[in-house]
Amino acid sequence: MPLSRTLSMSSLPGLEDWEDEFDLENTVLFEVAWEVANKVGGIYTVLQTKAKVTGDEWGDNYYLVGPYTEQGVRTQVELLEAPTPALKRTLDSMNSKGCKFLAQSEEKPYVVAHFHEWLAGVGLCLCRARRLPVATIFTTHATLLGRYLCAGAVDFYNNLENFNVDKEAGERQIYHRYCMERAAAHCAHVFTTVSQITAIEAQHLLKRKPDIVTPNGLNIKKFSAMHEFQNLHAQSKARIQEFVRGHFYGHLDFNLDKTLYFFIAGRYEFSNKGADVFLEALARLNYLLRVNGSEQTVVAFFIMPARTNNFNVETLKGQAVRKQLWDTANTVKEKFGRKLYESLLVGSLPDMNKMLDKEDFTMMKRAIFATQRQSFPPVCTHNMLDDSSDPILTTIRRIGLFNSSADRVKVIFHPEFLSSTSPLLPVDYEEFVRGCHLGVFPSYYEPWGYTPAECTVMGIPSISTNLSGFGCFMEEHIADPSAYGIYILDRRFRSLDDSCSQLTSFLYSFCQQSRRQRIIQRNRTERLSDLLDWKYLGRYYMSARHMALAKAFPDYFTYEPNQADATQGYRYPRPASVPPSPSLSRHSSPHQSEDEEEPRDGLPEEERYDEDEEAAKDRRNIRAPEWPRRASCASSNSGSKRNSVDTAPSSSLSTPSEPLSPASSLGEERN
Repeated sequence: MPLSRTLSMSSLPGLEDWEDEFDLENTVLFEVAWEVANKVGGIYTVLQTKAKVTGDEWGDNYYLVGPYTEQGVRTQVELLEAPTPALKRTLDSMNSKGCKFLAQSEEKPYVVAHFHEWLAGVGLCLCRARRLPVATIFTTHATLLGRYLCAGAVDFYNNLENFNVDKEAGERQIYHRYCMERAAAHCAHVFTTVSQITAIEAQHLLKRKPDIVTPNGLNIKKFSAMHEFQNLHAQSKARIQEFVRGHFYGHLDFNLDKTLYFFIAGRYEFSNKGADVFLEALARLNYLLRVNGSEQTVVAFFIMPARTNNFNVETLKGQAVRKQLWDTANTVKEKFGRKLYESLLVGSLPDMNKMLDKEDFTMMKRAIFATQRQSFPPVCTHNMLDDSSDPILTTIRRIGLFNSSADRVKVIFHPEFLSSTSPLLPVDYEEFVRGCHLGVFPSYYEPWGYTPAECTVMGIPSISTNLSGFGCFMEEHIADPSAYGIYILDRRFRSLDDSCSQLTSFLYSFCQQSRRQRIIQRNRTERLSDLLDWKYLGRYYMSARHMALAKAFPDYFTYEPNQADATQGYRYPRPASVPPSPSLSRHSSPHQSEDEEEPRDGLPEEERYDEDEEAAKDRRNIRAPEWPRRASCASSNSGSKRNSVDTAPSSSLSTPSEPLSPASSLGEERN
């Protein structure tokens, strides 16, 4: 049965209670970012999901500062009066004289200001230049120069120490922005990044080693579907299947019950996000499925916003044809049911030759005629403004994935973010992810990677890389990631062709799994949600704030060095029921017929395994982290008592470990 989820973190041992560790009286936290109530990218998700945990810690002393946008205020901001007299006087002063005054409190507070990315870093530099009594933190979620260099198809990670950073920034006309980012990193009391791989990058490009790695988390309670996530997968998959029925009308010659849905989503950075590698692997997967006579079909979605002018007419027509067929079938069904009912009322069996008349057959023939189409189903759902030069469409033309009947891999490019109000695919992103079978994110440049993290907390397996923060984090915390549905693609120590081959191996082995094996794997994937909860990962942000206070106000806050880092967190063992060899990491149970109907919990009675028992065994074997020592009260030279703070975990800048071998080879037979 699906693992029952109660409160987040209940399944992780060794989690100490930090609530009373730090006295926050007369201490204020400001968090400054361009994406406060302003959705641009992943930083918005960081701030939005972390707000609950941070608000619980700081209460009314926590403030978020961001740009004023009408759309953001209308949809995400609740307008309130200032909760404290000091804040009211500050806002009144700012309104009347400009942003010049902050000191409005009778008692001088200890202020912590946390700035995210270079856009907010200007404020940090001014705080230090004007010697304001503020403890400052700067977090880079991705270095500006790193993103530009990777987009330029350079061998980035093997040449980090060789780049002339000033020259590279100048040639890309971003020198002024690069200087602001570098200045903010050096001016801050505490400098943090979101992953070990980004810490290595920042040390070489920004010339400062981060003090602490603060991994990104999620508000797991939002995604937790108590006892229901397997059922939600089936419901969401049905919504996707309805779209597929319409999109492939006239060419629906494949079995939807034997169809897998893969997807990639995110910012449209063709190479950085790994869309190039994914397309090449899909072409190779298509060949393997065809030559091996597989009955499995793969529909691969590309959800990446691009410049369009409207929906594709042929795509809209497909959904209209599907709806017309549905209406026709319902009309005939109602007439059939009425005649059957009347026949049974008089106590006689119906004459099947009279149940449908000529009008019914004519209606059905017209509906069937409407489904005929001469062209292949469209690859793109919209009219692209740059159709001839679009990277995805250009690559599809080269590899020849045109959604023909002979192809076992179909491709759908949806160049727009998903919305439940769309006339084409009316599902929001969360529902779409739940309905898919596998998320594929073979990124070359991905400082963290929220897309695979969101897959994990919804119980959907995913493919990440050892160049993404998420992939490195999972490798550090899980003994056998692939057994939990977290496949780590090696893009650092392999050539591009070898990486494509490894990705093809992952995809092909996933296609070989039975339905039962996929259900078991989803259970295990969802079990990893605890690792991504802000209740766990928020402690690294907490440590960064404590460190900043200790550096900015040494007379009132102290800390003792501690060498713990993010790699010394929880360590998940290989699942208890999985054989010790990585090559046998998939559950080796008898193959279940794809045609068998599943019970509500997702597993047939005669092949059931005890998810709770396996989870309990794994939970007992999870290695607890070595948290910093608890803080103790200490008196400052001036006689005031403040808490003593241990240093935050320092970032480990070691090279990420080699990835585990693929779960199966390309020639492995189906279980």
